[in-house]
Amino acid sequence: MKAYMYILECSDKSFYVGSTIDLDNRINQHQSSLGANYTKKRLPIKLLYFEEFNRIDLAFEREKQIQGWSRKKKEALMKGDYEKLHEYAACMNETHHRSASAGFGSAQPPEVE
Repeated sequence: MKAYMYILECSDKSFYVGSTIDLDNRINQHQSSLGANYTKKRLPIKLLYFEEFNRIDLAFEREKQIQGWSRKKKEALMKGDYEKLHEYAACMNETHHRSASAGFGSAQPPEVE
């Protein structure tokens, strides 16, 4: 059985990421206000991207992965810009910068007196 992870663009230019076993039917549901509450309030929608899987659980896992991505990272995926996708995948939070500047493995155990 085929399954799909898909990315929609809503009327407010936001993205919606979902998964389904029947892509055409699910897009029609979204467009007819029978899909998710999120898209219902942001019609019309447009299918921008999808990936095909052999199992729905794999499509669902991919959906959850991509839902956590930034807009720029989703855009890079949809454009097939794997260099930018890799760049946007780098963790850029404060903790990452402290670790990166200190160098991995540079932490020392506290001295015991």
